[in-house]
Formats: sequence, C-alpha cells, structure tokens
Amino acid sequence: MVTGVASAAGPPGPAAAGPGGPAASGAPGSAGAGTPGPAASGGRVAADRTGPAARDCCGGPSSWTTGDKAALGTSAGTGSPLWFTVADGVASEVFYPRVDVPEMQDMQYVVTDGSSIVDLERDATTHVVTMPDEKALEYTVTNTAKSGRYRITTTYVTDPARATLVTRTRFESLDGGDYRLYLLANPSMAGGAANDTASWDGTGLVAAGTENLFGASTTVASALRTSTGFVAHDNGYSGSDSDCLVDLKADGKLDNQNDTTDAGNVVQCGQIPVGGDTTFTVALGYGATTAEATTAADGSLGSGFAASEDSYRSGWNAYVGGLKPAPAPVSGDTQRRRTYYVAAMALHAAEDKTHRGASVAGLATPWGDVVNGDDLNDGYHRVWGRDLYQQATGLLAAGDAEQAKRMARFLWEAQWIPAPTAGDGTTYPAGAFPRYSPVSGVSGATAQQLGCCEQLDQDADAIMLAWLTGLTDAATYARIKVTADHIRASGPATTERWEEQHGNSPSSIAAEIAGLVTAGAIARANGDEASAAAWESTADSWRASLDSWTVTKTGYWGGHTYYERLDGGTNPDDDGQICFDDGCFHERDVVDFGFLDLVRLGLRDPGDPTIAGSLAPTAAAADANSPMQVTLPNGDVYFHRYPHDSYGESTDCSGWPANGPQRSGRLWPVLSGERGEYELANGRSAAVYLKSMADAANDGYFIPEQVWDRTDVPCFGLGRPTGSAAPLMWAEGQYLRLAQNMAAGQNLETPSVVRQRYGG
Repeated sequence: MVTGVASAAGPPGPAAAGPGGPAASGAPGSAGAGTPGPAASGGRVAADRTGPAARDCCGGPSSWTTGDKAALGTSAGTGSPLWFTVADGVASEVFYPRVDVPEMQDMQYVVTDGSSIVDLERDATTHVVTMPDEKALEYTVTNTAKSGRYRITTTYVTDPARATLVTRTRFESLDGGDYRLYLLANPSMAGGAANDTASWDGTGLVAAGTENLFGASTTVASALRTSTGFVAHDNGYSGSDSDCLVDLKADGKLDNQNDTTDAGNVVQCGQIPVGGDTTFTVALGYGATTAEATTAADGSLGSGFAASEDSYRSGWNAYVGGLKPAPAPVSGDTQRRRTYYVAAMALHAAEDKTHRGASVAGLATPWGDVVNGDDLNDGYHRVWGRDLYQQATGLLAAGDAEQAKRMARFLWEAQWIPAPTAGDGTTYPAGAFPRYSPVSGVSGATAQQLGCCEQLDQDADAIMLAWLTGLTDAATYARIKVTADHIRASGPATTERWEEQHGNSPSSIAAEIAGLVTAGAIARANGDEASAAAWESTADSWRASLDSWTVTKTGYWGGHTYYERLDGGTNPDDDGQICFDDGCFHERDVVDFGFLDLVRLGLRDPGDPTIAGSLAPTAAAADANSPMQVTLPNGDVYFHRYPHDSYGESTDCSGWPANGPQRSGRLWPVLSGERGEYELANGRSAAVYLKSMADAANDGYFIPEQVWDRTDVPCFGLGRPTGSAAPLMWAEGQYLRLAQNMAAGQNLETPSVVRQRYGG
C-alpha cells in the first residue's frame, strides 16, 4: 500500500550525519443554480427557460476530497459497475466503470432564502451517519443546519440493474422559512476535471469527458435527473462567474443560467422545487454515451427509489448471509459487530466488477482535498499485492473462499510479470510482481501505473495466497516456480513493507521464508521434489541467519537488544544509518513491530525470547512526537509504524501531500490487529486490540488507515480518523482475521507447512 517518504523527529542518539499548508477547505468547483420556483406538489416540473453557453472558460484548478469516507457502496452483484462514496456529509467520488476510475468530485445541496442566506451543505450543517440495515452497505446521512433552519436527510444506494447512483432526499424547513434548494454536481469525468463538457438536454444535466488512462481513448458520460424535475439549471466553469455557487453567493439568486460549456473544469446545478417538507429522488446515471447515461438515470428514476433500495439491500443481505456468522468476540457488541459486517462488505465492494479478483487498497485518495484533481491521481485506487493478500486472508477467515481465490487468480494471471517490464524508474524482472497495478493488471499498464520498486514480500504473499486458496494447478505452479527461483536468487534484502527503504527487514524476510516453504509444498504437489528441496534449504538458511542480520545488541532502547526495523547490511551493531526527512539515525535505534510476523507466519515459536524481549523497547521507542505505543484514556492501544515516520498530517492539520510543517505519521489501527494476533498465538487475550480496532472506526463503521495520536485539535480528535484513508482495506481484512482467529483460538492464516517445519 502506498505510503510516502519517512520523516518526523529524532530519538535520542542521532547519528553524526543527521541534520538537526492548510488543507483545502472544500471543493472549489461545487456550484448550485436556480431561480425562485414553486414548491413541489408532486410530479415532475419542466425547465422554465433555456440559456446561453458559458463563455468564461475554462475554470480554476480542482481537487479530490478527503480520504475519510463516512459511507461507500455498490451493489453486491456485478450488474452495476458503479461505486459511490460519502465524505463530510455529502456525496464524494463516484467510480465508473471500474473501481479505479473516479467520475465525480462531489455532489451536494445549496440552500438559500433568495437573498442573504447561501449555505453549502457540506460546510453549513452537522452530519449524522446511520445504517438502515447493518447487513447492507446502505447509508442515510442527516445534515442539520448549524443555524437550526433546515434539515436534509439523504439515503444512498445504487441500482443493481443499472449504472446509477440513486438517492432519496427529504428537505425540511425547521423554522418555517421559505427556502430554495439547488443540487450541485462537480464532475471529474474519466479520472480528471480539466477537460469535461456539460450541457442541458431539455430534461436534466449531462456531462462527458474523454478517458485515455488505460489505452485507447473512450468517452464517459453522466446524466443527472430528479423525480421533481429541475425548475432552473446552470452549467458553468469552476470558480468563474458562470459557476452557479459564485452566482448564488452574490445575492442568493441565480442570475446566469447557461445550457452548455466548452471543455474545462465544469460544474452543474439545478433547482429542485421544495416546500416545508419535500421528499424526492435523484438519479445519477453513467454510460459510454450521453444516451446510455440518460437511459440508466431515467430507468432508475422510473423504477423508483424503493425498488432500487429493496434490490440493493436484498443483494447485500444475501452476501452477508452466505458468510460465517459474526463470531462471539464481536456478535454481542453493536460497535464491534457492525464494524465486522461492514469490513466484510467493504472488502467485497472493493473488487472490480469486470476484472474479477482485482481489489483496490481503498476507494479514496488520501488527503485528496489537497491533491490536484485536474488529472488522474490513483490514490489508493490501485491493486497492491500485499494488500490483496491481507484482504483475501480476511475474507477466507470470514467465509468467502470464492472471492479470496479470485484474488489469488488475479495475482497470478493478471499481475504476475512474465518478462522484464518497465516500472517507474525500474525494470521488474520475470517472476516479480509490481509495486501495484490498475485493476486490469500489468497488460497495457504504463511504467508509472506499475510503480517504482519491487518488494519481495509481495512476491511471497502471492505464493502463500495461492497455497491458502488451493491454487496449485500445473499452470499456476509454472509461474510460482519462476517467482520462487527469483526470490531465492534476489533475497533476502528488499524494499520493506512500508515501501520506503531497502535492506534486511524481519517482516519482509518472514514473508520470503514462508513463501519459499509454501512454494515447496506446491512443488511437491506437482512432482517437483528438487525445486522444493532447494527453496526449503534457502528458507532454512535465511531463518538461521535472520537474528544475526536484524537483532542489535547495542541499540539505544530498553536493554539494548531487540529487532531493528531494517538493516542496510548484515551487521545490526555497526554504525549504519537510515535517513528520514528530519535527519539520519543509526539503524539500531530505529524499530518497528514487523518482527511479529515471524510468529504469525510460523517461523518462530510464540514464546521466542528475542521476540518477547523486543516488545518493550519497541513500544517505548520515541521521536519528538510520541512513543511507538500509545494507550488512550479508554484503554484502547494503538501503535505508530516507526519513529521518524512523516506519512501523516502536519502540526497545522494539513494533509501529507500539502508538505506542511512537521509532518508526522499517526497511529495505525491495523498494527493493533497485528499485536492481537501475536497475543493470541501466545494463548493470551487479544480482546483489547480487537476493541481498539473497532473503536477507531468512523461514523460509517470503516476502519481508517490512521487515527490522531494526541490531544484534540480543531480538525481531529484523539483516536479519531485523520484525512488519510477510510476504509483501508488492509485494516478491514485484519479486523475480520483477528475476530475469527479469536473465535478459533489460533491464527488461521499461519501456513501449516511453515508451522510444521519450524514449530512456530
């Protein structure tokens, strides 16, 4: 999973070589439109005028939205290739026709009294997120004006039969005032906002953009319809005079009403007629042409919200019903149980509907509100082999062996590299896996889309997943053999799992050894005893040398003996240095909890004294920000990745891409799950770590990548999600695994052949 370059501040004892912007407030292109119109009394209202073309081309720069998604959804089946997200109380990125291509920045309402009050829904309201059914990815968001004047309640589903986002909105005037309501749509078609067109087709708003992200150029179109019809409309350019939000803010009235735009960063809006209490349906359809998009939107609107909702909910209920029941560690507690169901559904939702088995790391661009939205930024809308393994093992534990096997097939059939292939500043050798890929895999991907660097643990994870899912046929084995030989020849030093430094890492070597041993088991199943023996011999040798490569006896922390995070050589007691944004430090003074994978993967006995002895010094290790382990007042326990981590918010709350002052990585709930699995392996309770993961979930029950690690600030609260990414699908898989492992009394993903060989 993408992280960033390391940084933060230094622990005591830096090496001699060491040296001693606010996030965007919102979507710049969101805009609304409307002239005074009658309240809806039922039926659709025709547009009351047509207007000229917007002439103030081409709009200002755009951004994406925060990575903290309070809701997301898609149909449980494959008939509707559309995904939605919700952030800050309003619709955010919508994906179509692939889970890695966003088509919309955001969509929300503007409320005005026609003169002095002009409220943008996201900013002017408080947000409450609820689930009508905990076994369906359906969400209701209730936004109440901070002024107390009105309430907007919206329920989100997709039409399982069409590529349409369908919402039901109830607008209520709480103070008896007469308000005008405008629907704002901010398209970012085909992955970017810089080259879109927008128009009025006589009934609704349509937009289009050209995609050339994955080969031949194609057009993507959207159509926006309401059950009431729009009584006024506008198409314009973001931030320009033709932007309907700019227009409305001037005097509360829509003075410009344009039918069309040329290519640019466009915004669209339409006035929806409302009274004191009005409920209506919105349909946002997509297709390869405006005709297809219009057919989708009109079809969903004609069927009605209730039909889409019933079908959508039934699909998810059937999916959850096919899984194992929620295990005892979560079933009796509402927060933990809902987090469990949502984790399973989120992992199912992350799978592309065309490229089966390809599941993205997240439906978010971390800190997207400060990331340029004019062009595609993949964010976490890519497939990491490591994340796929973590997701698949969670699904295996939860009872979805079919999707887990599709994931394994994707790795070996679509992401495996058969011949030297250009990456971003590197060449991947035959048998390797890229850092990541689009959901379509390696074929046709650009060097940039495959990333910068191979990580041998990802290669090994693919082997382990093949073994765990029974993907051991001769054709797959032929590829596994190439990969296992490559690991044996290239390892064990590699770029470690946080994708930032190269060397000998306990977590990476643990995966490589387990990968070679499981490859040996697959080889024997295919009658290749010689290869099995060679790989197992290398695994045994690396395991025997591991501590001499990565356990320091002269470290700064605790009793001075513990596992390092990484060593660039093979002597953990030398003066080798590792460098971060804030300086260079001795490798022996930089730690992380990656060594716990030695137990999880069966290489070491749970009671191994070196592992047990590394816990306290690693937990106590600190930089200028805080120690590695943080216990909250409610008892929840979280961990930082490592000292000097800079992949997180700055002290001024700006996101990591904004390059603000003193950027620092925050607490990662997934690491609480890893610690829980270690405790479970030792026969101890893991309950506090399961609870910690569930407590970190946001209002939509999604487990985030990071939570805030210090006292409350205006943007974040202690232990609450930051702007990085929620849900992080790796964390969702870890949560499912830990819950089921606790019920089983053992770590189910530990390869039995590794445990049997090493007694782990």
